[in-house]
Amino acid sequence: MKIDFVSDIACPWCAIGVHALDSALARIGDAFPVELQYQPFELNPDMPAEGADTVLYLSTKYGIGPEQIRVNQAAIRERGAAVGFAFGERARVWNTFDAHRLLYWAHAEGGPDAQRRLKHALLAAYHGQGRNPGARELLLELVASVGLDPARAAAILGSEEFAPEVRAAEHQWLSAGIQSVPAVVVDRRHLISGAQTPEVFEQALRRLAAEA
Repeated sequence: MKIDFVSDIACPWCAIGVHALDSALARIGDAFPVELQYQPFELNPDMPAEGADTVLYLSTKYGIGPEQIRVNQAAIRERGAAVGFAFGERARVWNTFDAHRLLYWAHAEGGPDAQRRLKHALLAAYHGQGRNPGARELLLELVASVGLDPARAAAILGSEEFAPEVRAAEHQWLSAGIQSVPAVVVDRRHLISGAQTPEVFEQALRRLAAEA
């Protein structure tokens, strides 16, 4: 079974979905083979390098006030805790394109497990610690922390390497009708939308495996 997990580092529901899917796959174990790849999606592709204030950004984009944002964030923290992910303060929203380039590289040259380690590190840095996942220094720190080559990563960040591939992948998923994330695409034919619970992910994947 091939699973494409379409998501953005800036998306809190994606952090929940990543950990919920991990739990589901752990429960499935060796019942059937699964190949998981994280695919790029940018919620705010035009975000400048300096980022934007989170409350102002969400208020402008979704037309909601600070109180509703606090309510939403409380719900997100509760859902995160249920799957073992701790949300911290996220004062700003940042550009994530370079993070997606490094995730693409991690998979291309390190394989699915390397990509998974980097994805988790990026989500923890932003959603757990409020750090900037577009900052070169942080990206190199995280690359090294998950056992990847920081010199290779620095060369990528200093060039346009993997930028065309990431843009092409983003266009592909948009063209396929993906408009919100997380989106879990199974065998390029079946869509599971949103940050489902581990139980829902597990049931859906077992059903699709049985049908296949």
